[in-house]
Amino acid sequence: MTDVIIVIGPGQIGQAIARRVGIGKHVLLADMRRENADAAAEVMSAAGYDVSVATVDASSREDVQALAGQAAGMGNITGLIHAAGVSPSQAQPATILKVDLYGTALVLDVFGNLIARGGSGIVISSQSGHRLPALTPEENKALATTPVDKLLALPFLSPDKVTDSLYAYQISKRGNSLRVMAESVRWGKRGARINAISPGIIMTPLARDELTGPRGAGYRRMIEASVSKRAGTPDEVGSLAALIMGPEGGFISGSDFLMDGGVTASHWFGELAPE
Repeated sequence: MTDVIIVIGPGQIGQAIARRVGIGKHVLLADMRRENADAAAEVMSAAGYDVSVATVDASSREDVQALAGQAAGMGNITGLIHAAGVSPSQAQPATILKVDLYGTALVLDVFGNLIARGGSGIVISSQSGHRLPALTPEENKALATTPVDKLLALPFLSPDKVTDSLYAYQISKRGNSLRVMAESVRWGKRGARINAISPGIIMTPLARDELTGPRGAGYRRMIEASVSKRAGTPDEVGSLAALIMGPEGGFISGSDFLMDGGVTASHWFGELAPE
C-alpha cells in the first residue's frame, strides 16, 4: 500500500520538508487557496515527486476531516507536515487564535486517529512561543489537553484578555508546543511520533510581510542582535525536520526544537533582553 505524506500549508518551509521526507511516497499538498497548492504541486512534480492537491481550511473541522478521509483513501498515512498559519501582521487576534491555536490542535486531533504505526509528524510553530513569559501550570495544562472544540472558550483566551495580535500569536505558538507534547502520548499508542519546530526568521513570504510590516524594525533588530546575524532558510528547517521525522529521530517525540539563530537567547540573556 502507498505511503502518504500530508502537507498542510505547502509554502517554502512545507515544501522544503516534503522534498526530504516525500521521496518514494505520495505527497498530498493542501492549502486554503487552491492556487497555492497547485503552484507547489507544479514545482514538486517537475522535480519527480508523486503529488496531488487539496483545498483545506485548517480551522474547519469539516475540511480537516474531509482531507483526512481523502488521504486515508490513498494509502497509509505515514507523515504529517503542518505548516499552515497566519502571522501578527496578517490577522487580528481572534483569527490568529482560530488558525494557529485551534487549527493546529484540530489537525493533531484528527490525524492522530489515522497516523500509521511508525509514522511521524511535524508542526511548524515559532520562536515567538519561547518569548512568552511563563504561564501558570493550570494554563499550560488547559492549552495542552482541553478538548479541541472547547479550546477557544478558555477564559484566559477571551477577547478582553487577548487584545494584541502579537500576544495572540505568542500564546498560540506556546499552545502548539504544549499540544504537541500532550498529543505525543496519544500518537505513541499508535506507534507514531509527533514533534514541533519553532523557527525564527526564515526567509519566506510570511517573513517578508513581517519585515515590511509595522514590526519590521523590530524584526531587523532581532537579526542584527542574534548570534547568526542573518535570517534562516527553508532548507535549514527541512534538514532538521528530516532528521526528526526519519529513522534517526526514532527516540524523539513530544519535543519542540527552537531554531532561530540565537534570537531567543539574546532576548532573554543578551542585547534584546527587556530593560
